[in-house]
Amino acid sequence: MTARPPVGGPEGAGGDGHLSILYRGPLASCDYDCPYCPFAKRRDSPERLRADRAALERFTGWVAGRDHPVSVLFTPWGEGLVRSWYRRAMAGLSHLPHVRRVAIQTNLSGRTDWLAEADLDTLALWATYHPGQVAYDRFLGRCRDLADRGVRFSVGVVGLPEHLDRARRLRADLPREVYLWVNAAEGRLYTDAEADDWTEIDPLFHHSRFPHRSAGRACRTGDSVVSVDGDGTVRRCHFVPAVLGNLYDGTFRRRARPCPAALCDCHIGYVHLEQTGLYDVFAGGVLERVPHGW
Repeated sequence: MTARPPVGGPEGAGGDGHLSILYRGPLASCDYDCPYCPFAKRRDSPERLRADRAALERFTGWVAGRDHPVSVLFTPWGEGLVRSWYRRAMAGLSHLPHVRRVAIQTNLSGRTDWLAEADLDTLALWATYHPGQVAYDRFLGRCRDLADRGVRFSVGVVGLPEHLDRARRLRADLPREVYLWVNAAEGRLYTDAEADDWTEIDPLFHHSRFPHRSAGRACRTGDSVVSVDGDGTVRRCHFVPAVLGNLYDGTFRRRARPCPAALCDCHIGYVHLEQTGLYDVFAGGVLERVPHGW
């Protein structure tokens, strides 16, 4: 396998120019119909799919041409791994010596044989279990397949009451080395007793239970972490609309900036807030949501 440069802190952050990118292209189609997702069962036109493929190829070409360490988390609105160009991008980027990590959020509905073409020292998956959308045994089988292949991955579920029994069963059936995270359902307030139930499954659930106050607070986004869309537009994260420049025309310049939002309630946002200390909790696994030493 290709030799990797030494990692200087979480995701390689250590003054070596390392940049983590959350990439989200035009793709919005998904094969699931989750009631808590606004993009469920959306279909993309052939034109939109072609645009997404072209945008992704342009982005991976940009990453390939860098002279500094890069990590990428693909966060598509839809399901990316059912599309051949996302599988190729993941496998290809995993072999680049300056790419520290390449990960994607996925429902695991797609094939897994393509993983044989990837460098599993670099590739990782952030998988979400959606009860009601997939047979339990099918999803568990996919997770066991990943474990047998030696893929680095985390698994999670939305913390809705109707998901609790399945989440408990999944925690019992998954290999202990696989971290099972729980996302607090958007807008839901949890009693202490409810929170205790979810904390038994995910000991880090308290980080998700309440939104994090972020206005004026130090955050790595905009500096060592950025959000990029299919056109190359750079924002500090997915949740702050202000544009910082463009990845492809050289107008983006990294700069540490306090967070302008009052609250941050999504893991891919608040994990980068310095006050949370989550870079220590997830050291080496920030993008794929795998705690250090799990």
